[in-house]
Amino acid sequence: MALIPAMTITIVCFYGFIIWTFVISLTRSRLLPVYKFTGFEQYVRLFANERWWTAMQNLAIHGFLFIGGCVVFGYFLAILIDRGVKAEGMFRTLFMLPLSMSFIVTGVIWQWVMNPGLGLQEAVRALGWTGFEFNWIVRPDRSIYTLAIAGIWQQVGLCMALFLAGLRNIDPNIWKASRVDGIPVWRVYLHIITPMMRTVFFTVFILMSAIVMKAFDLVVALTGGGPGFSSDLPARFVVDHILNRQELGLGAAGAFVLLCTVIAVISPYIYFELKKERGGRGH
Repeated sequence: MALIPAMTITIVCFYGFIIWTFVISLTRSRLLPVYKFTGFEQYVRLFANERWWTAMQNLAIHGFLFIGGCVVFGYFLAILIDRGVKAEGMFRTLFMLPLSMSFIVTGVIWQWVMNPGLGLQEAVRALGWTGFEFNWIVRPDRSIYTLAIAGIWQQVGLCMALFLAGLRNIDPNIWKASRVDGIPVWRVYLHIITPMMRTVFFTVFILMSAIVMKAFDLVVALTGGGPGFSSDLPARFVVDHILNRQELGLGAAGAFVLLCTVIAVISPYIYFELKKERGGRGH
């Protein structure tokens, strides 16, 4: 009885709206929903839209860099703190501080930092290095990388905290045995500790994947999807077509394809991780 309200809200607000979005994607709805079905016409328009494919390509690049960067830097920072660095509390607070900011604030901060006329480039040139260039934010071939830099800066603290919690749960006897056997610290982390942290890596991957797939506010605040559409992402494509271009049907089609993409990418990883976990319990 206690779970019924939460289950009802989940079913209606999550699964119900997924179904409604799919239904709308089969219509010619523009400003308002129109339940006159036209089959998969909106999907044909979507797949013929060059901007959509640019956004999907950017999603792959941003996702690879963002998730990979968060995992690598988060795990590295967690290992450094786990080794007993001095002023551990200060470093943990320092690394977690960006997480307290919204993606809008993060985007504005990094927009200032990367602005060629105001930020890092101008500051370095003022010191005498006149040939220094860091104008990625205004370059169509580099702007997508600025999203990954800002996103990693904000989320690496969360990844560090998750990895650190996992490292602190490792049995101390493992370290005692490795010292007795004379195994180098880096090999213990690489060959023993890291495989034991598989569940934590799985959690970090799922959380960061969710952030990548729904990335919207960071894009709007940092690059606006530009120059042109060079840093556009699917979430911004969907919102832009629904709210600004009065293309409700096309936006709904994009949202549903994005959902299918998420399922297709994450499901195999979830399946194999759960299979390994069940196999481990069986043994």
